[in-house]
Amino acid sequence: NINYINCSPENLDFKNKFDVILNMEVVEHVANVDLFIKNCSMLIEKNGIMFVSTINKNLKSYLYAILGAEYILRWLPIGTHSWDKFLTPQELEIIATRNNFAVDEVVGMKFDLLLKKWHKSPDASVNYISTFLKN
Repeated sequence: NINYINCSPENLDFKNKFDVILNMEVVEHVANVDLFIKNCSMLIEKNGIMFVSTINKNLKSYLYAILGAEYILRWLPIGTHSWDKFLTPQELEIIATRNNFAVDEVVGMKFDLLLKKWHKSPDASVNYISTFLKN
């Protein structure tokens, strides 16, 4: 049985522990990423898996995710993202490591405009998914 819960980690009872936490396109919107990941760490079982998908922090990601997706293609409302809140995979790994996680894998994600589908890629320069294991 799978029980999906859609809420912020600070709104959960820390007595509950989960095997998997999915933070998909979330961390680039929270005010305090370190506190957010710390709260996730308190909610996950030892050897549990946490997936974090987010946007890298560089000029290319600004051009694609903000100018491209918000201003040119209008896939998202203007102002959805703030480049200051984007994290490099290395920055995310430092925060996760500080909160008792070990990085397992970082995979890039690319959108194919012709097929209108996402696919995995070795290029994590814009979108990426980091997989972390709880120590």
